[in-house]
Amino acid sequence: MTKPTSNLRQRGSLVFSHMGFYVRDLERMARFYQDVLCFTETDRGDLGAVQLVFLSRDPAEHHQIVLASGRPSDLTFSVINQISLRVPDLPTLRLVRDRVAADTDVTDLMCATHGNAVSIYFHDPEGNRLEVFMDMPWYCEQPLREPIDLDQSDEAILARAEAMARSRPRFQSRAQWQADMARRMGYTSGNEEA
Repeated sequence: MTKPTSNLRQRGSLVFSHMGFYVRDLERMARFYQDVLCFTETDRGDLGAVQLVFLSRDPAEHHQIVLASGRPSDLTFSVINQISLRVPDLPTLRLVRDRVAADTDVTDLMCATHGNAVSIYFHDPEGNRLEVFMDMPWYCEQPLREPIDLDQSDEAILARAEAMARSRPRFQSRAQWQADMARRMGYTSGNEEA
């Protein structure tokens, strides 16, 4: 057996890139991800009997989501717990919420805060749950989820999320939490400055 040339714990040596999942109506699902969530179709084609649509929102990634034909029509339970997408700010989160709400095939739209993030959750036209979220500049232990009204002012939403996070016993800044995670994951020895 050949000795590995790099440490798998090195930052960047193993990075999540994309996911694929089976769908019933390939064209409807491709339209949803393109029209509502603004993904771009980068390729499509057949791989044997399976039709594939490759979608991305990042020019450095050929695809972030692959839709594959062949999901059984009698499958009533999606094994995908959620697909999560990050946005930079509350106005963008509201924009996504409004686009999602306008699609009549989307169900179970809910707005929530986790203390460390503000999110919307919904099911796409085939029942796969998606989360679109904005990170907060602090960490608090999870799970934690409380409904929040995204029509409030940015200040009110941020204040509620921060108050919720501060009420948790392990509250800390996101920078502190990330430095601890880097140490725990073996990326740093813990002696580096954060």
